[in-house]
Amino acid sequence: MAEERLQSVRSLIRCSMRIWLKMFVAAVICFAGWAAHSQPFPSTAQLASEPQIRGNSLCEKTTINLAARKTLRLVCQRAPIAHVSSSATSTRIIVIGFVGGFARSDDLHHPEVLFASYLREHYGNGVEAKVFSNHDAKDALSYVLQHLDSNHDVALSNEERNEARIIVYGHSWGASETAAFARELGRREIPVSLTIQLDIIAKPGQNPGVIPQNVAHAINFYQSGGPLHGRPKVIAANPRMTVILGNIRMEYDRSSIDCDNYNWFVRTFNKPHHEIENDAHVWDQIASLIDVEASKQDRSSNTTAVQQDSSSPTGSGEANRQQYLMKP
Repeated sequence: MAEERLQSVRSLIRCSMRIWLKMFVAAVICFAGWAAHSQPFPSTAQLASEPQIRGNSLCEKTTINLAARKTLRLVCQRAPIAHVSSSATSTRIIVIGFVGGFARSDDLHHPEVLFASYLREHYGNGVEAKVFSNHDAKDALSYVLQHLDSNHDVALSNEERNEARIIVYGHSWGASETAAFARELGRREIPVSLTIQLDIIAKPGQNPGVIPQNVAHAINFYQSGGPLHGRPKVIAANPRMTVILGNIRMEYDRSSIDCDNYNWFVRTFNKPHHEIENDAHVWDQIASLIDVEASKQDRSSNTTAVQQDSSSPTGSGEANRQQYLMKP
């Protein structure tokens, strides 16, 4: 009898410890998100009436935080794209970005926001790029539907759906929302050309590791350090319809990425999660993927293939990605 009581007490203690541990982890995650995204940073609204950077080129804008600008140092070396049509009758690429945590969609200290500005400069009228909070998916959906509705009859025809060229990217909770948003587009029978997820942290009620079948191509970048680390693998709900270009593991043990665009708490306790967000090489790869989509004349160049996977940029997933980048 005494032994049974002792076992019961031990079980109760273990259960209590698990509950307290989960509460502690949840508190750390919430505080890290708040600390990373609650700083009084300058916004695009202070620089222009539109959510873009006017005046000097983004790559020359010295008023932007130096660490944030460093994230685009490689993409800023790219020559302007000349082959993207900007005619009124052409189908523009729609690029939707989602920031992580509780970040504002106009926070210039986040590379996701700066990257959208870069795309608008780089492609001109050939691309519609806009960033949203990961809590504002309804606004993002309205934005997409408005741009797809070419005849402005408030109803999408099959032709308008099939002409969609949509790319979605995001970091952390924004990466989770990326998959959820693509899934919502799929419910409306709207195809997605490419999803790009950076260090996925799943939002409650979401399953960001499964890419819906309306997505043609998907890629996942992740890291394994720190209290918040991304999901290491995404899979296709239907491998016949979706190509997983790679699950690319990034390492930051030996290299230091400048994260001075975040406060001391983030740099001390959660730096790897934001190092991947600030990694110029990651954004350069993302820019290459979007260049490929921009070079396509229509969606017929999208091909189906068997899902590939890799844990490093040299694996089979990377080979698939390189083949994708070589497409005309």
